[in-house]
Amino acid sequence: VQLQASGGGLVQAGDSLRLSCVDSRRTFSNNGVGWFRQAPGKEREFVAAVSWNGGLTNYADSVKGRFTITRDRAKNTVYLQMNSLKPEDAAVYYCASARSSGASSLREAYRYWGQGTQVTVSS
Repeated sequence: VQLQASGGGLVQAGDSLRLSCVDSRRTFSNNGVGWFRQAPGKEREFVAAVSWNGGLTNYADSVKGRFTITRDRAKNTVYLQMNSLKPEDAAVYYCASARSSGASSLREAYRYWGQGTQVTVSS
């Protein structure tokens, strides 16, 4: 599995961004996929996850109502739409492929990780 995360950038508070996670080897179609983020000096934290077929989603309380995770199985891509961004959302965002088909919030549930994409939010 090789995951490629992209879509990060510098935005102002209140703006939107859409992150993408592509599995170039097309092997995570039967697995859940999650997004995590890590700010400087902080631990990597769960953001959102989607089950293998997109039927189940899971969000951190801090992003509920603002972020939406979806997947396009035909394109082998998972998206994270981030709206109403806040300065505290600034971090490096990572996508990961789960060991199972669910939408876990636990780091240990994920086996493969992509490189991060930087999100910077100015106030």
